[in-house]
Amino acid sequence: MMTTPLLETLCSIARSLHRRGYAHGSTGNLSVRAIEEVWLTPTGRSLENLAPAELACLGLDGEARNANRPTKEFPFHLAIYRARPDLHAIVHLHSFYATALSCLEQLPEPDVLPALTPYYFMRVHPLAVVSYHRPGAPSLAEEIGSAIARSNVLLLRNHGLVACGATLEEAADRAEELEQTARLHFFLKSERVRVLSPQEIRELL
Repeated sequence: MMTTPLLETLCSIARSLHRRGYAHGSTGNLSVRAIEEVWLTPTGRSLENLAPAELACLGLDGEARNANRPTKEFPFHLAIYRARPDLHAIVHLHSFYATALSCLEQLPEPDVLPALTPYYFMRVHPLAVVSYHRPGAPSLAEEIGSAIARSNVLLLRNHGLVACGATLEEAADRAEELEQTARLHFFLKSERVRVLSPQEIRELL
């Protein structure tokens, strides 16, 4: 079974995201993987006051390892971990600006958002777009499992964002970077904007 400090970190990051306005009500979910176990936030609960004892545990095969019911989005968490053994943490949010971005009709890949800052390019780009599916649907997990092969951060149409990383901290940083860049995008929408040049981008690679 996973060590308590890692579960406490998951709960701490969940609380921080909620208190800073990245999650509202009972929306959003997080998970962390350790070898063949996946620990997830429970269904129907706010991220605000979670305790390690409330987290659900599943095997990578989806078999329950404790009595707590996981988020209904657990199929796509498992699909990501199966597709990408290098990823160990997932943050899924319905944050305001990323969700607004996901509702725009035109989202050209791989430059859904322009490279406004080096931090967006280093942490998020390329941003993959996943078509709309009912939350929790097997088809959503299937498409996410394919899309994660080309990006660590996904924008789910009319839904929100999914950010992944080797650690919970890295996944949360990527989620925040996408949210803040989406905010910049809307703020600057009517302005003439300077984006990073191809040479400046090459220097970041």
